Amino acid sequence: MTDLVDFPDLSLFDVQAKVDTGAYTSALHCKDVRVIKSGLKRILSFLLIDKTGEDARPFYSDQFSQRMIRNSFGVAEKRYVIKTRIILFGRTIRAEFTLADRENLKNPVLLGRKLLRNRFIVDVSQKNLSYQKKKSLVNSQ
Repeated sequence: MTDLVDFPDLSLFDVQAKVDTGAYTSALHCKDVRVIKSGLKRILSFLLIDKTGEDARPFYSDQFSQRMIRNSFGVAEKRYVIKTRIILFGRTIRAEFTLADRENLKNPVLLGRKLLRNRFIVDVSQKNLSYQKKKSLVNSQ
């Protein structure tokens, strides 16, 4: 199941996301992820890739963590994790996203069980339900 979602903190809108109940953690497509030092602080730097053809935009966060994530092939890898807001069905949810290079994958965003649990029921026969709700709200105003 796929949908189009918004990330207001990252200025990304109508981003295609795959709902994956088999994945525990959600993931966000980016490149050039690295930690840079600014004085005594460590800052996470990464490039967000927008599928609209615009150039990649740099983002920085001083609130991040790193953890082992098992990828779709079952291989454990260390990934950086950020918290950001996502809008689904008109609800703004603060959630964790691992930063991963998803260039070879169809969807730049993966929504995992941790984000979905106790919030949504997944109907795999449906598509773009959150986006359709968003459009109907905009059209009714």
